Amino acid sequence: MDSNSTLWSSGSPPPSIHGKMLTITPTIFPRVGYSILSFLMFINTVLTVFNNVLVITVLVRNPSLLQPMNVFILSLAVSDLMIGLCGSLVVTITNYHGSFFIGHTACIFQGFAVNYFGLVSLCTLTLLSYERYNVVCRPRNALKLSMRRSIHGLLIVWTFCLFWAVAPLFGWSGYGPEGVQTSCSLAWEERSWSNYSYLVLYTLLCFIVPVAVIIYCYAKVLTSMNTLNRSVEVQGGRSSQKENDHAVSMVLAMIIAFFSCWLPYTALSVVVVVDPTLYIPPLVATMPMYFAKTSPVYNPIIYFLSNKQFRDAALEMLSCGRYIAHMPNTVSINMRSLNRRSRLSSLSRNVNSHSKVLPL
Repeated sequence: MDSNSTLWSSGSPPPSIHGKMLTITPTIFPRVGYSILSFLMFINTVLTVFNNVLVITVLVRNPSLLQPMNVFILSLAVSDLMIGLCGSLVVTITNYHGSFFIGHTACIFQGFAVNYFGLVSLCTLTLLSYERYNVVCRPRNALKLSMRRSIHGLLIVWTFCLFWAVAPLFGWSGYGPEGVQTSCSLAWEERSWSNYSYLVLYTLLCFIVPVAVIIYCYAKVLTSMNTLNRSVEVQGGRSSQKENDHAVSMVLAMIIAFFSCWLPYTALSVVVVVDPTLYIPPLVATMPMYFAKTSPVYNPIIYFLSNKQFRDAALEMLSCGRYIAHMPNTVSINMRSLNRRSRLSSLSRNVNSHSKVLPL
């Protein structure tokens, strides 16, 4: 394919003469529309790269922060950074040009990279929610959390996601241009049973199951915290309602951001399977992938910078040491008011020994 050609949009088959496909100049989206998308993705790219490079740098420069739980944050930052470089940056350039001008091979690579690192990010969030659930609700299991266990869990995540990203390269579904033809992803528009079977399993195992795990784990965490705080109040201890409210806000932010980024992407695959004959306008077909590309901007803020210890370390680094960080000696759950209960004492020891930051 010529480097300046544009692949045809969904719903309108490319014309042919004597069985040969014609090269079509891009006319499916106004030039100003491409410029707006390019500007928005440029802002998204800058924020993605800055936020995630900051997370990676802070964790690498502060070995004391590299506890088993925080290794998940490091993995999340790496995958999110790759989404920004392989996805948002490329889309910024192609939208500025007005077409995916860098060729078919680059299109396949971009679709693979965004799919792979997006899945890694999603599954890492799921693994993180499960380990937080263990720390708060099942302290005995949390005592088993070690650097080795964290790395093994991440290896499973990266391998599992690699299978789903590689399968389209071998004919089970595929990668191709989407929507306004300036980005590439899974071939949602391909009408074949091979593609339908992939999308059904993909949606079930790579979205519905992770969402169920995340909601269950965080719901149990909040329930457990409320139960423990009520017990403290009954015994005359100090209420930690402020910490509870903060935890609820954090969980809601996690779930809302998660759904905002990934639900449109999944809904598109479901619609394609349920109604194969439905025509999807190019811009509508493009937006879910653009929403997914915003997740690397939110994740560092929600999972890293919202924690005071991480935030102090980041400010100290950005100010070249002029900012004096006041590291808390205790985690954000107020353990002083809970130390009468042996279970909470065990939880406090476990959190302090396995993670320097609060599981929420």
